[in-house]
Amino acid sequence: MQEAGLIRRRLETRETKGYNLCRLRSINYLLIKMIPPKIYGLIGYPVKHSLSPNMHNAAFGALKINAEYRLFPLQEDELKGFFADLKKNNIFGLNVTIPYKEKVITLLNDISPEAKLIGAVNTIRFVQNRLEGFNTDGAGFLQHLTQDIRFIPASKNIAMIGAGGAARAVSVYLSKEKPKSLFIYDVDKSKAGTLVSYLKGHFANIEFRHADSIEELNIEKCDLLINATPIGMKETDVCLVDKEIIHKDLLVYDLIYNPKETKLLKVAEEKGVLISNGLGMLLYQGVLSFEIFTGKPAPIEIMRQALNEAVNKL
Repeated sequence: MQEAGLIRRRLETRETKGYNLCRLRSINYLLIKMIPPKIYGLIGYPVKHSLSPNMHNAAFGALKINAEYRLFPLQEDELKGFFADLKKNNIFGLNVTIPYKEKVITLLNDISPEAKLIGAVNTIRFVQNRLEGFNTDGAGFLQHLTQDIRFIPASKNIAMIGAGGAARAVSVYLSKEKPKSLFIYDVDKSKAGTLVSYLKGHFANIEFRHADSIEELNIEKCDLLINATPIGMKETDVCLVDKEIIHKDLLVYDLIYNPKETKLLKVAEEKGVLISNGLGMLLYQGVLSFEIFTGKPAPIEIMRQALNEAVNKL
């Protein structure tokens, strides 16, 4: 009888411990649910086309991080007020897109050496009441170009259309790889001239030139053509390049990823040349941004899968 009583008490103790453990887990779950998520997001205008929420929210879910990534379409006169309310709105990090990659710099406390070199910011971290700016565009582009596409920029002739924030990042990272030449055209000729002058001042033994027209980019002699403008996002946008100057040895890379095939890429594909949209660049710049935001290694394949699923629904 004593042995039966001892066994019963042991069973009761185990049941009590099990009950307490389940209760503790329930309480922890409720507490986590009560804690508001950290907010991250994308600022720019327009932003409704962005797939950034898909990959970042998939990554947060995979790593069980209590966070949410949102889109913030902002007019320029709304920027200062938005930044003033970051803490109140529980915002811990931001990505920046057109047309604010250069304009946000004056609102930050500090920017990374890479962002200083590029002169544009695409990632912002809010920590200890300080705003820190970074640029992951150039590194993301180069990682996709060299790792996935296996294009090596060294000693190559490169033409780029556009001289804005993304173009600055891409041109700086390409210049680090020592191409033979980099010609740049922008509808704002002074902008292209400023970028070329900047590159000449920081990189030697590369032929830099700002073109007065797309024809002056000498695309027929180039190995890589990059569209770093938003032209191609709208159905009504024209194709930037004459089909006749696209040749079989050219790689055509459009930084636009929505739509997944711009008119430029469609024309290039018809000529049978290698093409790429900006989805790979988006992935790798997002991976780097995620790691800046969270301090954790990004789940790259989960982010890639989320992007592919999203783009297939476009």
